[in-house]
Amino acid sequence: TRPRTAPPDATFPTAAYEACLTADQARAVRAFEALSTPGNAVVVEADRGRGKSSAAGLAAGARALSGADVLVTAPAARNAAEAFARARELAGRDSAADHTERSATAGTEATRRLDVAGGGRVRYLSPAEAAELPGSPDAVIVDEAAALPVRLLERLLDAPSIAFCTTVHGYEGSGRGFAVRFRERLLASRLAVRDVRLDEPIRYARGDPVEAWASHALLLDARPAVEEAVAGATAADATYRPLDPADLTADEALLGEAFGLLVAAHYRTEPNDLARLLDAPNLLSRALVADGRIVAVALLAREGGLDAATRGEMYEGERVRGNMVPDLLTSQLRDEAAAEPRGLRTVRIATHPALRGEGFGSRLLSEIHAEFGSGDDAGSGVDYFSVGYGATPRLLRFWRRAGYRTVHLSTSRNDASGEHSAVMLRPAGETGEALLDRHAAAFRDRERDGLSDAHREVDADVVRGALRACSAPASVDLTETEWRSVVGASFGPGTYDTAPGAFRDLALAALIEGDGADDAALDDREERLLVQKVLQGRKAAPVADDLGFVSTAACMRALGDAYAPLVERYGTELALAERERFTTE
Repeated sequence: TRPRTAPPDATFPTAAYEACLTADQARAVRAFEALSTPGNAVVVEADRGRGKSSAAGLAAGARALSGADVLVTAPAARNAAEAFARARELAGRDSAADHTERSATAGTEATRRLDVAGGGRVRYLSPAEAAELPGSPDAVIVDEAAALPVRLLERLLDAPSIAFCTTVHGYEGSGRGFAVRFRERLLASRLAVRDVRLDEPIRYARGDPVEAWASHALLLDARPAVEEAVAGATAADATYRPLDPADLTADEALLGEAFGLLVAAHYRTEPNDLARLLDAPNLLSRALVADGRIVAVALLAREGGLDAATRGEMYEGERVRGNMVPDLLTSQLRDEAAAEPRGLRTVRIATHPALRGEGFGSRLLSEIHAEFGSGDDAGSGVDYFSVGYGATPRLLRFWRRAGYRTVHLSTSRNDASGEHSAVMLRPAGETGEALLDRHAAAFRDRERDGLSDAHREVDADVVRGALRACSAPASVDLTETEWRSVVGASFGPGTYDTAPGAFRDLALAALIEGDGADDAALDDREERLLVQKVLQGRKAAPVADDLGFVSTAACMRALGDAYAPLVERYGTELALAERERFTTE
């Protein structure tokens, strides 16, 4: 029954309730009224087609009509289209002004801001932008929240009031991050949490077989094996096997477990991903199986091996589908020969949530390397392995330990994850070694200056991880005057400002080479200090505050102290003699 009246004590306009199509939707709108008071959080869960986004839009419109600034975010602007449509409907077309933006990639227009008479507004920002809470919004609404990384959701908890809407069954809600880790964080926060579940369908009639068919056909309910089925599995005992499309289509349970793992490991999955898994000519899958259940799976893409004519077209700007890494190395990094070697890229890799951290991912990669790492030989072997992913310190460590080395860090952040993408290579023969050598060196040289420009705001621990995974040898070739400046700042009265280039070269070398085999190891805070102050060129005061120094002066003294072991490691005879002037009693 369609509700037509608002509760007697409702604070939202009656029209917000009259626009609801089900009693469930009206209950959700009622719960959203809590957004009018700071300190509240609302969590709305529903299957697809239950009207949760519409309810969120009605709530956003209602708050805007009262003069509030409502910030809406979602994995992509198109995900917020329904919310904006309902907000516009409630506010009235004559009293609301749309601001739309056309997407160059999707070819569609999306509303980015809705200004309402009376001063209120509803505005969309990407998750990475929204996490900064620019403009101090009165309330935040997150649609398809389970499709976003937990760390971004946690940053949004600083909003005065907030709502999280998520799909229960479907690609958007498949990750355990929201259901487990983030919910624990939310319940421990300062916010009072209200939960609403929408069950009554709007898009379909209750029990409509078409809905069940669509869910089944698109594997919207795909899940990994239950935890009890994989309990006790070990990486050493698991069996490595291919997952051919014929095997997957013939075994529905196998397909569901494999796809469920891949979905759970990625923040954004679409029906096209299922089609590619089963049909793309350059994709293949490998898995680890324990007691008949998939415990780890990797989706791989063959790339490169292109002829000279195609490489020339790519170099001149033509896109060649199915060649992400060769295209990057050729088009952006200007290496026309980069698409000739044959590569195998890890598109996605996932371990069962109950078995993460137990070595399954590393074992799966080692099997893949053994199977395809035949170097320059003919056949199915490749010249190199590659991967591209949203860089975090944990993932950078994982891939470095698997033998991959950094060749690129994107200059922009992914809108949905807020992460900079890292691209890494692992050679499988001489041809791959040559490719890695020249691009690792180019990455090292770019970062010397790029960290104070395009990468100035990249998280210091991401920079540390990316540089540590760079295989290019670090070069320290300072003039006598530069060494005197460094030694003076480390042991005497000198200052950093007299030779910033010299300090930059030493910092880059230290972060690429790591601890070394001597006593020149830097601790985590010292490395972050080198990244933020020296390589990224940030102002001393905010660096001191971020790293917990009591004052800017203390921060700069610590910077000089951090260079003392670097003088020991890299210093020339002149530098060491200069040091003796300040250390000999």
